[in-house]
Amino acid sequence: MSETYPLIRLTAALVLMTLGGSAMYASVMVLEPAVQEFKTGRGVGSLLFGMFMFGMAFGGILMGRLADRVGIMAPAMIGSLALPAGLFAAAHAGSIMELCVAFGFLCGFLGASFTFAPLLSDISHWFTRQRGLAVGILFSGSYVAGAIWPPVLQHYIDTQGWRETFSDLSLFTACTMLPLSALFFRKIPAAKDTVALNSSRTSQRPLNMTPRKLQGLICAAGFGCCVAMAMPQIHIVPYVMDLGHPAIRGAEMLGLMLGFGIFSRIGSGWLSDRIGGLRTLLVGSVLQVSVLIAFLAADGLTFLYGLSIAFGLSQGGIVPSYTIILRTFFPGGEAGWRISLSFLFTIAGMAFGGWIAGFLYDLTGSYTVSFINAIAFNIANLLIAGNLLRRDRLPTMPAPV
Repeated sequence: MSETYPLIRLTAALVLMTLGGSAMYASVMVLEPAVQEFKTGRGVGSLLFGMFMFGMAFGGILMGRLADRVGIMAPAMIGSLALPAGLFAAAHAGSIMELCVAFGFLCGFLGASFTFAPLLSDISHWFTRQRGLAVGILFSGSYVAGAIWPPVLQHYIDTQGWRETFSDLSLFTACTMLPLSALFFRKIPAAKDTVALNSSRTSQRPLNMTPRKLQGLICAAGFGCCVAMAMPQIHIVPYVMDLGHPAIRGAEMLGLMLGFGIFSRIGSGWLSDRIGGLRTLLVGSVLQVSVLIAFLAADGLTFLYGLSIAFGLSQGGIVPSYTIILRTFFPGGEAGWRISLSFLFTIAGMAFGGWIAGFLYDLTGSYTVSFINAIAFNIANLLIAGNLLRRDRLPTMPAPV
């Protein structure tokens, strides 16, 4: 096998994740134009993003299982056809519900779903000593997409309308994603497919618990950290406005969070290669809860900008660490669906976290309780990470006969 092929595969995967994110941000950027054209409320219009995200999460489990059985190329080809088809269908939608189906089923469930957890699983098979770094680099594609697509899409929506923009994006993704997917023709080498990061730890009772219990704890940890993560990411703009600052300052802070999140994801991958996924998760969780607590005392713009940078540097590496943990304690042949399942819970956490923060604000008239709620969920994540790390230090017990 060529020494450069894994790097080519990683580069293709990074571009595919960035391209897959185009549909996600298209569902956000079209909200106001769709609301105006179809004369509906913003609540209904917001379903576009929700349908896409949940479609992508559940589709990831299906595509992950398919990738475990036949390799990533088949899911990649399906997604590379379905995502452009969904954008084309959205461009010709006659109602808001047709838009929801196009984004939820075609763009999300069948399309972009392969570009996240299944791709992460695939790349984790091609690297051993630098697996964490490779996963971190790939996972940064979601933040790269966030930096690229919103301004590009908004420019073309303003100049030629959302329907024409979606038609052009459909053609562009079809012409780029299909050739990139063809680069995944090579099967995972048998030696890499059967070996986890540390094969001596991959047993019938990983961390002295059943596989189902360990998977459940990882999913619960992912839900908790993302409920906490959603508070600043989703509500930073109104929070800054409540403190008496212009909305543009909050938008700049969100950009800083996402931008420094790229460095966090790559850096945490590098760190996990040296201290392991569990310790990396614990470090990220401690840093994130520390910044959340600091937000309670924030007021001045300089302090808020600093906290935004700190939050981006702390939270970006938490979710990728779950991939490293799952690859450490479970067989490689199960990676696709297990990583996809954990990803489903992180998405659910982001969705619930954004909603509950807004609900608590409406209830109390302040974001203080929303931050306290986020801190509580982060502490739950911290307790799970600490418990798993404690168990990792214990001798492995044999499975019952």
